[in-house]
Amino acid sequence: MMSTKAFTLVSAVEPELLMGDKERVNIECVECCGKNLYVGTSDGFICHFLLEERTLPAGTATFTATKQLHKHLGFKKPVSELRAASALNRLLVLCDNSITLVNMLSLEPVPSGARIKGALALALNENPVSADPFCVEVCIISVKRRTIQVFMVYEDRVQIVREVSTPEQPLAVAVDGHFLCLALTTQYIILNYNTGASQDLFPYCSEEKHPIVKRIGRQEFLLAGPGGLGMFATVAGISQRAPVRWSENVLGAAVCFPYVIALDQEFITVHSMLDQQQKQTLPFKEGHILQDFEGRVIVATSKGVYILVPLPLEKQIQDLLASRRVEEALVLAKGARRNIPKEKFQVMYRRILQQAGFIQFAQLQFLEAKELFRSGQLDVRELISLYPFLLPTCSSFTRSHPPLHEYADLNQLTQGDQEKMAKCKRFLMSYLNEVRSTEVANGYKEDIDTALLKLYAEADHDSLLDLLVTENSCLLTDSAAWLEKHKKYFALGLLYHYNNQDAAAVQLWVDIVNGDVEDSTRADLYEYIVDFLTYSSDQELVWKYAGWVLQKSEEVGVQVFTKRPLDEQQENSFNPDDILSCLQKYPKALVKYLEHLVIDRRLQKEEYHTHLAVLYLDAVLQHRASTSDKGSEVTETQAKLRRLLQKSDLYRVHFLMERVQGAGLPMESAILHGKLEEHQKALHILVHELRDFSGAQDYCLWRSEGRDPPYRQHLFHTLLAMYLSPGPSTPELAMAAVDLLNQHATEFDAAQVLQLLPGTWSVQLLCPFLTGTMRDSVHTRRTAQVAVGLAKSENLIYKYDKMKLKGSSVRLSDKKLCYMCQNPFREPVFVRYPNGGLVHTHCAASGHANPSAPSPGTRT
Repeated sequence: MMSTKAFTLVSAVEPELLMGDKERVNIECVECCGKNLYVGTSDGFICHFLLEERTLPAGTATFTATKQLHKHLGFKKPVSELRAASALNRLLVLCDNSITLVNMLSLEPVPSGARIKGALALALNENPVSADPFCVEVCIISVKRRTIQVFMVYEDRVQIVREVSTPEQPLAVAVDGHFLCLALTTQYIILNYNTGASQDLFPYCSEEKHPIVKRIGRQEFLLAGPGGLGMFATVAGISQRAPVRWSENVLGAAVCFPYVIALDQEFITVHSMLDQQQKQTLPFKEGHILQDFEGRVIVATSKGVYILVPLPLEKQIQDLLASRRVEEALVLAKGARRNIPKEKFQVMYRRILQQAGFIQFAQLQFLEAKELFRSGQLDVRELISLYPFLLPTCSSFTRSHPPLHEYADLNQLTQGDQEKMAKCKRFLMSYLNEVRSTEVANGYKEDIDTALLKLYAEADHDSLLDLLVTENSCLLTDSAAWLEKHKKYFALGLLYHYNNQDAAAVQLWVDIVNGDVEDSTRADLYEYIVDFLTYSSDQELVWKYAGWVLQKSEEVGVQVFTKRPLDEQQENSFNPDDILSCLQKYPKALVKYLEHLVIDRRLQKEEYHTHLAVLYLDAVLQHRASTSDKGSEVTETQAKLRRLLQKSDLYRVHFLMERVQGAGLPMESAILHGKLEEHQKALHILVHELRDFSGAQDYCLWRSEGRDPPYRQHLFHTLLAMYLSPGPSTPELAMAAVDLLNQHATEFDAAQVLQLLPGTWSVQLLCPFLTGTMRDSVHTRRTAQVAVGLAKSENLIYKYDKMKLKGSSVRLSDKKLCYMCQNPFREPVFVRYPNGGLVHTHCAASGHANPSAPSPGTRT
């Protein structure tokens, strides 16, 4: 058990002042009301003292007692009890089993001589049931066996209001409202004297233990229980607090929240009601009186009176914190809530939480420290300031005064232990990362983010980059110097970019790639720079570094132009002609960019299409010249050339034809002849030079795509005629013709085909062609019949409508009104609408809307 100094013992009345030279006179009882102190003696005297309290410079309190007067009651018996009723200006004095009312100042009995006889003990009801402010409720233990009496005491009279019998002889009593808490011979009970209901609490032996019954609050009592326990009990007979453990021979008890004070023959012990621990022990021999009066605790021996002066709760809490007893300090602080104004308590409690947090932090109890910092709403800069150089140089922060801790910095706190220092830095990283997006950071986000950046950079932490690529408040000057100090050049570039200094950022990254400065943060930094420039809206910056990225890699570098965002391309922020001029020194990049313009963006400009085709052609010719293999294997570039020649209609065909002729590129020549509508030449190349019969069929399909059926039929007949042309015939051409007919039967005019076919060909050979032709012919004829039938039906419907209109009569009179102008007809000339409405000819010619149709079946 660790000691806490909660009270100091101060002398109030010296024995000489009280007794004079009467050595045999003893103190029997005391009462205190405000500054008035009353002492009852063993020889029947009441002494009245005036207490003056003074606070010394050291903060301790002293008391000076001035004797006002003393009065003998006229009895030879000791004064047993004194109770002040300040509302009545009366002092209740129990002496010789009689309660006398005396004036609080003159100590003279009331003139009426009112008194209560036959009393062994008394208790005032501090929660009276009567609403009369000029009376006091008094409960006494009567000399009658097993009897409790309740009186109303007025200024000059007394009145009994209730007499209650008890199961056993009562030895001590306390009262609250209608409830009596009684110490009987063998047990404690709660008794409602209004209803007579009683509740047993717990047993005890009066022969072995001095009973204690003490009201400590509304409807709550403190009792001396078995086993050296101070027990709490409510009027409902239950305990809402854990008991406190005191000595077996307690003579008296008092409460000065949050403490219970107990007196035995040698000591005064102080126990916390909050955690039930014994907090202080004061040696005090021969004590026999311990009572509390409106927060003032008085203890007395038979010769002297002393006061237990409580130390201010804040002082107690600070002492506990100084002893590193954090839990006890927090428990005491929470308990102090009821004694301190709300606003003052909140300020005090937050500070205590913050102090406790730093104590836990110093002991490396980081989870506990974090929770205390949060609960105490700590200005996080208090924590940051412990770490040298983390706060920005421009920060205006100054530490709290008085200080929350005793440490100058982290070096002092850890005593230079590097492992502890590393743990503290990891904690701060975690804590700052958590609080930077909360209300805790309001007002000083720059300090927090700058400190976090410095910690990340020093620890080479992965989160450094995450911090810089998201919204942050890092101060540029401090952060840049720190990143440069720790050689975090890539991160420094991100910092420049976040602060709209893209030129500085890119230059720094270029220096890293070139090896001028060393930073291995990103192995793909070159690709990152390309991507950065791709999405940069600063044209000047892109042009400045375009040459550098292209020199490093043409295929990757050209992406700064080809992968720009679509919205930017549509705004045409970069002129393609300017880019093409820039790319003249980089042939691979030039091809990539032209492909981007022609294929991806589909720009319809002849120069781009022709230029791309020429580049493809040059590459194909260069490849053919550099290899001895003149075979038919098609390279990727040649395949691209053929696709472009087929799909594009914008390049200069004649110009390319001149380049292709004689270059040994028959397929490309065929495609170009096709573009010039020179189908005979194109098909001749495919059939007779290349022997590519499937290619010839594909050519017919390609060139007839989107054209009318006669054009398509003409192409296929041209190809068939070429297969069957007079001259030396080969089985290869004959089979190609058969395949063409059987695979594309619907593309031919069967009558013309039959005239061209050799008579030696069998029907079985052309079976698929003939079957397909017949099906197509029948389908075409039936489709035409259906169309004719539908047309006839539609015509019949129109004829029926016309006859119906002509067959109905129209009656016209001078009373008939025009549907449009609502005027009568003056001559038998009118216009009749299909819905039956009649209008003047001039009204119909005016172009007004058709009048509403009449009801079905009506005739006019």
